[in-house]
Amino acid sequence: MTDFLQPLIDALREELQQYGEMLALLDREQELVMQRAGTDLFESVSAIQSQAIVIQQARTTREQCRAAVAQSLGYAADCPFAQLIPVLPADYQPLVGALVRENNQLLVRVQQRARQNHLLLSRSLELMQRFLSTLFPSRDAQVYDVQGQRPAWTPPMHAVYEAVG
Repeated sequence: MTDFLQPLIDALREELQQYGEMLALLDREQELVMQRAGTDLFESVSAIQSQAIVIQQARTTREQCRAAVAQSLGYAADCPFAQLIPVLPADYQPLVGALVRENNQLLVRVQQRARQNHLLLSRSLELMQRFLSTLFPSRDAQVYDVQGQRPAWTPPMHAVYEAVG
């Protein structure tokens, strides 16, 4: 009778593993920002984007398994875990409940770390823009055109050493 639960348990474990992988990648990205390791940072961003795709696939699989379990128990396919866990066999309720909680907790940590990294990267970009504006003070102000776009900035045609001397 519990054979229908194993794919759900496996899917929850896989999702948990993928969130852990993402957290590790985000931690690494944060280290690279602090070290100002530009090349490695670009590679890190690519790895994070790839991991986001893997997470989405794991979530899709988990949702399919959850829907299958719900339907096998006579509930609607969109039945949430909060309603589904209490009707599972008693031996499986603690396991499934713990996996769902751990996934939710890790997802919150991933979201927090992603926000932190976004702030760090935004701040780094802002500082670099200030630096560039000190090098090229004639640069036009950052304004938007009628289409809501910022005009692309092109460096002056003369070399930096000509501008300084």
